[in-house]
Amino acid sequence: MKDNRPTIVVTGASAGVGRAVVRRFARDGACIALIARGKDGLDAAARDVEAAGGEALVLPLDVADAQAVEAAAEATEACFGPIDIWINAAFAGVMSRFLDMDLNDYARVTDVTYHGQVHGAMAALKRMVPRDRGSIVLVGSALAYRGIPLQSAYCGAKHAVQGFQDSIRAELLHAKSQVHVSMVQLPGVNTPQFDWIRTTLPKKARPASPPYQPEVAADAIHFAAHHRRKQVIVGFPALEAIWGDRFASSMLDHYLGATGVEGQQDEDAIPRGYRDNLYEPVPGDHGAHGRFDAIARTHSPHWWMSKHRAALGAAGALAAGIGGALLLGRKTR
Repeated sequence: MKDNRPTIVVTGASAGVGRAVVRRFARDGACIALIARGKDGLDAAARDVEAAGGEALVLPLDVADAQAVEAAAEATEACFGPIDIWINAAFAGVMSRFLDMDLNDYARVTDVTYHGQVHGAMAALKRMVPRDRGSIVLVGSALAYRGIPLQSAYCGAKHAVQGFQDSIRAELLHAKSQVHVSMVQLPGVNTPQFDWIRTTLPKKARPASPPYQPEVAADAIHFAAHHRRKQVIVGFPALEAIWGDRFASSMLDHYLGATGVEGQQDEDAIPRGYRDNLYEPVPGDHGAHGRFDAIARTHSPHWWMSKHRAALGAAGALAAGIGGALLLGRKTR
């Protein structure tokens, strides 16, 4: 029995950002349903949860399968009780020029990255709306606003998630529902994706700029689940991409056309026997981190200021008030 501990569902829970999210919620002693395809990673994530004092339910499935996601929601509530928070962190990608892509692969990326979040939101909302409580976090990206070369399928899917959020939030507000839907826009993150993403390129994939560690992303997702912000942007690079696209979209097209292709390829060639995870999980427990620990950022000053903006605003107002009082005192002497 979970007592009064929250019930959390995390998709993409076996590795990367999803795995870091699981570890963050496990620190709260939560009951966590773990959804992903890779059984090895899910079992390891369950051990993470239990070591931190929480309870875990392993649910191996593909989020592109709506019926499987619905069944997972039912199993979660049967085991732990009503779902309090649903985190949609699962995604898939392909690194390729659009003209070199197989359209079946394109559809697969869309089914996981976009429809997977739709399926999760549907399963959660069907349960949360009648109870008039609950929180859903859609895990997005700066690429939900600013597309880049070689990732047209992923960028298109993240753009779709952003539009989807606008629509369902408006519907919930119309219904005066207390259920909250937020979206976290992430920068590049040091996850195992760069070692298993499907690619048509000769060299290994890499983030276009120094990435952040997945714990930074997990902290922002945990925050979004407990606060009623529509959007949380993590890291200055994400903020820069979103606002840059708003004010200089055409200029960014030219800049990324010149730098974005080479910037996403590492020096090392794709090794013989390389396995991607587009249709099947790569066996083993891959954890949260990728191979870029040496350059990954462990903190984001921008995110820290955003997270604490209320306190910073109050401190600024207090400082301004004290300054004004001192100035007035001088004038009245």
